[in-house]
Amino acid sequence: MITKNELKYFASLNQKKFRRLENKFLAEGEKIVSEGLSSGFPCEIVLTTNDFINGNDNLIKVIKKRYIRLEVIKNQEFEKISDTKSPQGIAAVFETRKNKFEQDIFTKGNIIVYLDNISDPGNAGTILRTCDWFGIKSVLLSRNSADHLNPKVIRSSMGSIFHLNILENADKYLQLLKEKSFKLICSNLDGMNIFKYNKPGKSVLVLSNESSGPSPEILRMAEEMITIPGKGKAESLNVASAAAIILAELTKG
Repeated sequence: MITKNELKYFASLNQKKFRRLENKFLAEGEKIVSEGLSSGFPCEIVLTTNDFINGNDNLIKVIKKRYIRLEVIKNQEFEKISDTKSPQGIAAVFETRKNKFEQDIFTKGNIIVYLDNISDPGNAGTILRTCDWFGIKSVLLSRNSADHLNPKVIRSSMGSIFHLNILENADKYLQLLKEKSFKLICSNLDGMNIFKYNKPGKSVLVLSNESSGPSPEILRMAEEMITIPGKGKAESLNVASAAAIILAELTKG
């Protein structure tokens, strides 16, 4: 049985200040909840509707087998906690993982991705999904980038947030990475053709806001610039699209 106060608590997790206060976040949708459960993130509760239960026996069995608290609520109640216009009828509250900048970040793959002022949640989530696809292990977020536990970021990532080592407010780590022989590579319109670029060893790929470009600090620290040459009249590529092309090139072979 869910109380009104609990419903308010679940709904509050759609806001950053309450996620930080509680060290919890709400993940919504069958695919995303499944990814969270399979990744080993501690789960406090799963909320679902009768409509969802009736057509998803396998997932419900997994939840019950793991002895996770499962509560069935009315559709109207689910809409109060949902961040989507057409909710699927399942959501879960997970504990926030305390990712740290530890020694193993230097050995988990040769490429680290850094998001430089990527404030749009849809772009941020899509980039995280792309990083997961290409085997990137660690993603660093600048202080002005979108919160990776924002519901829209989680949704756009399709659950990839559960598979990545993501560090927020990571501006301070760039110099340390350079000292550890990571080359800072920045995506910029004035850069070298990515299709002719000689792939480096350990590197930090910086992806910036396509409208404002790389931040002054990044321009100062970057050792190399790369770009995707265009042939049409568009001023630039969407940063999430650019991320997919660049990572495909840097990780091939």
